[in-house]
Amino acid sequence: MKKIIVIIVGMLSGLTTFSQSLEIAKYPVQKVGMRNVRLTDNFWLPKIRQIQQVTIPVAFAKCEETGIFENFLIAEKVIKGGTGKVNGKMPFDDTDPYKIIEGASLTLMSAPNAKLDALLNKYISIIARGQEPDGYLTTWRTINPAAPPAKWVGDCKKRWDNESMSHELYNAGHLYEAAATHFYATGKRNFLNIALKNADLVVKVFSDPNNYDVPGHEIIETGLIKLYLITGKKKYFDMAKKFVDLRGTSEHRKPRGEYWQDYKPLFEQDEAVGHAVRAVYYYAGVTDVAAISGDERYKKTIKNIWNNMVNRKMYVTGGLGAKHNGEAFGKNYELPNLTAYNETCAAIGGVMWADRMFRLFGGAKYYNILERILYNGLLSGVSLDGKCFFYPNPLESDGVYKFNQGNLTRAGWFECPCCPTNMIRFLPSVSNLIYDVDKEGIFVNLFIANEARIPFGKTNINLTQTSNYPLDGNVKIAVNPESKLTFAMKIRIPDWATNAFPSELYGYQNSIATSVKLLVNNQKVDYKVEGGYIKIHRNWQRGDKIDLNIPMEVRNITANPLIEDDKGKTSIQYGPLMYCLEKIDNSDSYDGNFDAKSFKINYNPNKLGGINEIIAKDAQKEWNFIPYYSWSNRGVGEMKVWVKESK
Repeated sequence: MKKIIVIIVGMLSGLTTFSQSLEIAKYPVQKVGMRNVRLTDNFWLPKIRQIQQVTIPVAFAKCEETGIFENFLIAEKVIKGGTGKVNGKMPFDDTDPYKIIEGASLTLMSAPNAKLDALLNKYISIIARGQEPDGYLTTWRTINPAAPPAKWVGDCKKRWDNESMSHELYNAGHLYEAAATHFYATGKRNFLNIALKNADLVVKVFSDPNNYDVPGHEIIETGLIKLYLITGKKKYFDMAKKFVDLRGTSEHRKPRGEYWQDYKPLFEQDEAVGHAVRAVYYYAGVTDVAAISGDERYKKTIKNIWNNMVNRKMYVTGGLGAKHNGEAFGKNYELPNLTAYNETCAAIGGVMWADRMFRLFGGAKYYNILERILYNGLLSGVSLDGKCFFYPNPLESDGVYKFNQGNLTRAGWFECPCCPTNMIRFLPSVSNLIYDVDKEGIFVNLFIANEARIPFGKTNINLTQTSNYPLDGNVKIAVNPESKLTFAMKIRIPDWATNAFPSELYGYQNSIATSVKLLVNNQKVDYKVEGGYIKIHRNWQRGDKIDLNIPMEVRNITANPLIEDDKGKTSIQYGPLMYCLEKIDNSDSYDGNFDAKSFKINYNPNKLGGINEIIAKDAQKEWNFIPYYSWSNRGVGEMKVWVKESK
């Protein structure tokens, strides 16, 4: 067992060493963790700083204002024999502090902040006070199990009585995820101890051979696996695997249905179904189990579900989950634009799953999808000032339909603020996605400026990546191994620089005019492409450098004719970014048929934080396209990604 996990031994034994990441060693491809990557990027780094300096204080203030932190203190009072009333309206309100602490912990790695570190210790101590003596931790149920914060939670007089809706195990899952990250980021055990005490209770209750219940809202599976990686205690992995395996079985229990991905046994599932956030969290957990167990049945199943999602149920922005009803995936090709749901949390879960799929199966196609989600369907979830948010991310707005939890535009907060807090925990982790390694060499998966120190073999390889991505595709990589070393640099060729869209749902109408250009030490080289990666295998030494030019051209995209809403329409992509029309920029041409004969890229430093506008023209009209992620930052208005073409 020691061979297949990374265990953070140092901190558990009182030493000061850390593992590089919470990584499963049986994945054929391994991550290069945040400890080894320092961002210098002009696109992502300001957003991460904004999360620390603006969004996190706003989120903590909201949790104070709405009484979410106070719930832990009220729970303590009840534990000691008193009474109290629950604040908030959701059974999963406990998870918001967890997610904020998780994101804040990650920001401390790149931007140490003693004041924030002390604040986290304060909040963690408050959380500890709401934990029952045996480890149980769900404040609303401790305070008053007979009166859940929402009626739809149902009867929960006993612990885990109605796990389909109570979110007790979901709360635990986010606790584990956050505590593991806080431990990894800071080396402190105060949050981890709370999580382990709770996890021991969960294992005691749910590993009972006569207990066949499964979580209502998945995420505990990946959380348990992270505790397994930290402690080396196999009981946590076994618990996660049991939750994965029981879903959809009917021998000892009644399956709950598609909404919960609980409608038939896992190995019979071949379609992404039900609540999209629950689904992608579950599929990420299944992928972890596939990697650790090595069981080909998990691998086959998870690949089938992935292919269904990507080729039948994904928006061109990478958005996931078409339906407001049930926040769910729809039927195959059911992808409406105005009423699209595309929850921000689903996009975050989609990135987490795509990353795991790449590390298990390899191939640029997984990171092509990840990049599409990241720069479009995910990034659109937070405003440019970091203070307002989207819950759903539609591909069209008429300025009338209240798509955003009863709002016509971005909102400062929600009764259910899972998306803002999830964005907080995700964005600071972007540097985790840039590089990966295998036995042969280093993968460059994202083009984000950074300085990295990557352990490889018996030495370290120092990489410095500079770029102005996503504004242009010129990337420079300085390769400086500490001693001469033969290995492969594997650089992803994005799908938008080829003629192959990574989904059967869409296709590029116009062929790419120029190919990727590559120089090594200022010399043009003939390169091999394997699995969508440029592979440069050579003896590298200090001072070596790679110059990469990925041609950015405006790409017109057409949709599969089975997607009703997109018939006769086109969408526009430039580099990794999908574009849209906002009526505020197109008062005369917004409703006109699109028949552009030319495109001009215009960098506008004063618009929407600095963007490449696309100016499209025909003989009579002009259209001004902006990046999709930047829409709805100028008030309520009309928008569309898909524009009607002239016949």
